[in-house]
Amino acid sequence: MEVTTQQFKHCDLLTVTGRVDSATAPRLAEALEAIVNEGRFKIVIDMTGLEYMSSAGFRALISAQRNCKRYNRGEVIFASVPANIHSALELAGFTSLFQIYPDVTSAVGNL
Repeated sequence: MEVTTQQFKHCDLLTVTGRVDSATAPRLAEALEAIVNEGRFKIVIDMTGLEYMSSAGFRALISAQRNCKRYNRGEVIFASVPANIHSALELAGFTSLFQIYPDVTSAVGNL
């Protein structure tokens, strides 16, 4: 798994590629936590290159969403979610908790 972060004027873009499983999910959680700890609460996660995400990855996402939405400071939104990941998000009931956009441009534009 590879995680890269880009900071923009009004949000941060986190690009996740590869597989997020129980071994790599802590790195994803740390990357999200680092953004929140710097006082930035609007995060777009680009999932274009994401192949797989386990429940450990989903826990990292829900934890970040909870921290960002606390006191109406911001939120975590998804961009370019692959079909298999979208199906897993639906099964877990996460599609109602996160906004999902077809591409990064529209996601950043709506934050």
